[in-house]
Amino acid sequence: MKIILTHPTGNRNVRAVLDGLLRNDFLAEFETTLAIDPASAWLKVLPKVMQKELLRRSYDVSKDKIWSHEGLEIARMVLPKLKLKRYTNHENAFASTYSVYKDFDKAASKRLAKYAGQSKLNAVYAYEDGALEQFKRAKQLGLACIYDLPIAYWETGRKLMTEEADRLPQWAKTLGGGILDSEKKLERKTQEMELADVVVGPGSFVMDSVPAWAKTKKMIVSPFGSPSTTNTPVINHKKTDKPLRVLFAGSMGQRKGLGDLFAALNLVNSKNIELVVMGSMLETPEFYRSEFAGFTYEPGRSHAAVLELMRSCDVFCLPSIVEGRALVMQEAMSQGLPLIITANTGGADLIIEGETGFLVPIRSPQAIAEKLNWFLSNRDKVAAMGEQARLHAANYSWEKYGSTIINELKEFIL
Repeated sequence: MKIILTHPTGNRNVRAVLDGLLRNDFLAEFETTLAIDPASAWLKVLPKVMQKELLRRSYDVSKDKIWSHEGLEIARMVLPKLKLKRYTNHENAFASTYSVYKDFDKAASKRLAKYAGQSKLNAVYAYEDGALEQFKRAKQLGLACIYDLPIAYWETGRKLMTEEADRLPQWAKTLGGGILDSEKKLERKTQEMELADVVVGPGSFVMDSVPAWAKTKKMIVSPFGSPSTTNTPVINHKKTDKPLRVLFAGSMGQRKGLGDLFAALNLVNSKNIELVVMGSMLETPEFYRSEFAGFTYEPGRSHAAVLELMRSCDVFCLPSIVEGRALVMQEAMSQGLPLIITANTGGADLIIEGETGFLVPIRSPQAIAEKLNWFLSNRDKVAAMGEQARLHAANYSWEKYGSTIINELKEFIL
């Protein structure tokens, strides 16, 4: 079996699939926008900060199995630094993320036709928003189309976000681009799903969102991996003489349920609880303070520093309305934090009720407040729950994520 894997930016879950294909000698080629060679002489003359940023786009793949199409990706990265965000910050902008995906998809489809004519190939594996042209070409070539859906299908997402805009209109501006996607973009997503032979998703929330007409396709469910806890200190105690530190991490919008969390804290109304919010603001600081004044804001930081912040907290809360599977949940668990989450985070399987945390309904500040009050009243149980969360998160590895997908593809394609 030989598969071409394509993705414009190569994030953590893409790399896990890539590793799985390499381990099994199933990789025909990995195609992306930027593929940086760490040994390049030109890289060494750049400032250290720039080197570090670019090295995130390096891959442990032999040069004969990687193809890159820089295209608009360099412009997307550089233009905001030149204070030219107008060329990147909306759907139809010259170098928007969506424009990069479309440009890459078109180039990869041409590459596919050329590659398939030279080598034995069975399938192309592509991701939402960057698959349509490749899938069209794959159908012409008789290849299987593997579609990775990392977040809920657009119909479910749009429905939930539209309802949120009506329920909490003051938070509407924070709902993100999904609610504003053009009909053309949504039609592209629909066509990608129509052409797919296999749909891959990270959990039940995403897979349940797949429309009924597509349910007959091969479905592969594989949960994302957790960070390694090899070097994480075991947390066997928590200070109970200080306020309970509750952490929220993510973009500061209602898609992730921040408005409901603020409302819950207003209901709790206790000086014995501290809300720590880390993430990017989607509204003015004054707006957030008007909704709930008593939170501690923490800006974004390196991954190691995020984990350090997590260890300083007691509980992690993410009452999301729409996700795929928020990686930050397992990161928090790996650092000894029990969870308060909704099923729509994609992480219902992470919750052993009352042992690793609690599952709450979406849109329920009252339920969140109830669980926060439980933690306030049971401070002596927090550390033990955190340790259970850490142990449970360790059951999810990136190697297992990739292997599950590859093993199921074997059965379907071979």
